[in-house]
Amino acid sequence: MLRLEARAQPSALWTYASPLLALLVTVLVGVALFMALGKDPVRGLMVFFWEPIKSSYALGELTIKAVPLLVIALGLALCFRSNVWNIGAEGQFVMGAIFAGGVALLADKSSPAGYVVLVLTAGIVGGMFWGGVTALLRDKFNANEILVSLMLVYVAIMILNYLVYGPWKNPQGFNFPQTKPFEQVALVPRFMKGSRMNWGLVVSLLGVVALWVLLFRLKVGHALQVGGQAPMAALYAGYSSRKALWTALLVSGGAAGLAGALEVAGPIGQLTPAVPAGYGFAAIIVAFVGRLHPVGMAFAAVLMSMFYIGGELAQSRMGLPKSITGVFQGLLLFALLACDTLMHYRLRWVRAVKT
Repeated sequence: MLRLEARAQPSALWTYASPLLALLVTVLVGVALFMALGKDPVRGLMVFFWEPIKSSYALGELTIKAVPLLVIALGLALCFRSNVWNIGAEGQFVMGAIFAGGVALLADKSSPAGYVVLVLTAGIVGGMFWGGVTALLRDKFNANEILVSLMLVYVAIMILNYLVYGPWKNPQGFNFPQTKPFEQVALVPRFMKGSRMNWGLVVSLLGVVALWVLLFRLKVGHALQVGGQAPMAALYAGYSSRKALWTALLVSGGAAGLAGALEVAGPIGQLTPAVPAGYGFAAIIVAFVGRLHPVGMAFAAVLMSMFYIGGELAQSRMGLPKSITGVFQGLLLFALLACDTLMHYRLRWVRAVKT
């Protein structure tokens, strides 16, 4: 019989092998799911894992989904490594989009080149503001940051809906709840014609480098991680837990706000009620599948964006419900949680003793 036996210390091998095994389990369960629904499993896998990368246009669409997921996950990784549980990145994403949209709406034909930098900066400020609300309530009133950040998601969405249905609604938009399209100077430039891939990809890759340097080369990153893993050791070393809280939530909020700005100033080009696309929640999975490491999260963001695009294609080409995207995301998360058991336990064959 098989028995789980505790390891003396976590396995370094399974730290990185566990996500790969979780992906394999997700694929196998996905095949079974396609067969149960009467669909061709080979075609289903092609839709999820080949269609998103088969052409330059498809790769451009892949980056459109991957960029916000990666940027948000980078900020969340800093929070989670600091033992600060920011679950409300979706709200910070929306608030960043609102701030960025407000600045973008001020642009006109006479606005200078580079105006998009102001738009993106506004998005960062909006996300930091919303993350700062959570930090303030945790710092001053010892409120639970999980509940506070999560509840603020719905407040941000209601503010967005109020604006696009009310004062910011486009009077020439045929009564649709959306702002007027942003001017060209307020949009993130694209790399090439015929593709929606834009400079947000460069921003996200720079974020990967910046987080790696912060975590592994700067004292402040070391202080944040020590504070999260060993609070008493951090206190003994003179690190401030209060400063770590504010730093983690402001940086995480700013990253989510930047992602929101890149989204509305990139592929969307205006504010609509469809801005909250669930990236803030999906980025939590990206962060843990990527092992809270900048490089690992880059690969995890690409994988998660495949699920988004694959879910959309499966809906239109195979007649599957839109919720198939969430099914694959959930499968990956639960498979990862199960496979992570192998980090702390090993399987042993034990011969049953006859009595």
